[in-house]
Amino acid sequence: MGTAYGDSLDAGFSENSSSDRIIGLMPTINLEPRYYYNIAKRAAKGRNTANNSANFITLSLRYSPDWFIISNKENITTENTVFIIPKWGIRRSIGTSGFNYEAGLGVGYYSLIGSDRKYYQDPEGVAVDLHLRIGYCF
Repeated sequence: MGTAYGDSLDAGFSENSSSDRIIGLMPTINLEPRYYYNIAKRAAKGRNTANNSANFITLSLRYSPDWFIISNKENITTENTVFIIPKWGIRRSIGTSGFNYEAGLGVGYYSLIGSDRKYYQDPEGVAVDLHLRIGYCF
């Protein structure tokens, strides 16, 4: 078992009917309890299991507040959104360096929160999450 948590800047991309392309970074708060289901099997085969080098399943609970957006366009806002996404992932250490890489994929649910949700055609629906990360364990 393990838990990943923290805050980060998530990237987003949007294109509207007038062909405006918007690329932005927005803050998120994430809690991701994990179950590393094949760590014992990897250890039994003599494979590296340092820093939880194994496959995992998780339930990603994420909140994206409307605090700020770093974007290629001015005056861009987002809505307060909650995501609940079950995911499958893989995490591996890079040698003995302390660095690791990780990839995960999941499909779940999102919901806008607050009074602004009434202005949207789809204030809730299906969310797809793909993450690619490089990290370092101290």
